[in-house]
Amino acid sequence: MRAVVLHTHGGTEVLTIENVADPVPGPDEVLVAIAATALNRADLLQRMGMYPDPRRLQPEIPGLEFAGTVIGRGARAAMWQVGDQVMGIEAGGAYAEKICTHERQLLAVPTSLSLPEAAAIPEVFLTAWDALVVQGGLTSGRWALVHAGASGVGSASIQIAKAIGARIAVTCSAGKAALCRSLGADLVLDRSPNDWLAQATAAVPGGFDTILDVVGGEEIDRNLQAVAQRGTIVQVGLMGGGSVQVNVGLLMGKRAHWIGTTLRARPIEEKVAVTRRFAAEMLPLFDDGVLRPVIDCQFAFEEIAKAHDLMATNANAGKIVITIG
Repeated sequence: MRAVVLHTHGGTEVLTIENVADPVPGPDEVLVAIAATALNRADLLQRMGMYPDPRRLQPEIPGLEFAGTVIGRGARAAMWQVGDQVMGIEAGGAYAEKICTHERQLLAVPTSLSLPEAAAIPEVFLTAWDALVVQGGLTSGRWALVHAGASGVGSASIQIAKAIGARIAVTCSAGKAALCRSLGADLVLDRSPNDWLAQATAAVPGGFDTILDVVGGEEIDRNLQAVAQRGTIVQVGLMGGGSVQVNVGLLMGKRAHWIGTTLRARPIEEKVAVTRRFAAEMLPLFDDGVLRPVIDCQFAFEEIAKAHDLMATNANAGKIVITIG
């Protein structure tokens, strides 16, 4: 099969497409022919040598999410049939024509969506739902704040919050505000040059019950000021840096929770639990029209370097999809 292989780390020139051996499913795994994958910030970090695949498999193939068709099964795998259209997340390996994954980590592709559209769902919707609802405790009537509202995780977060009856504020650049509003954001805050904290405090004086932060950096102290009494901050990313001065007194005084989380390095049992609960509670909402993937653009497999270059500029609003099969 063809796959993007990393022999070294660096710029987009290290993204090379080569022929490698087909993966072989284990007893509880299925083999999927990938139709499309989608970019995530972690892919750029992995390419640069800053976020390696925790499985340490060789050859090193990036890619965290995929959609495609089941073409093989392990001896004990009985959840899916050959020919089923599925989507899912993995710790790596999705920049390829085929992938093996545990059968319970897969989700059925909604009948209303194409495979390239489905490829834009797994990583960001599972991340947003797990951070906001499962770990963040967001429920109907409460307020959420999500940074980078027009990103993949941000656009998923807006839709999930509205689907469960919560209210949501997002930060984003001015050029992406219209998208956030169109998805249902109750409050859109311009990150720069305006002071979003002052606007947020005036609009939601009681503070935010749940904050999802993919930025870190200078937003960390602002989060502590913006979070409600006994609220929860879920740290999902550190695009703006991770080493900053923090006023721990604010955390203590508000009796707030500050949770650090990633999906990639979790044990298989935890990934399966998140996936199966999402399948039961959220997946039907795609065919109901309540949730939808937000796609900025699509690239062919051979244009993977161009796709990485685009994501590095932060110009995309929504997901960047790569068609493979």
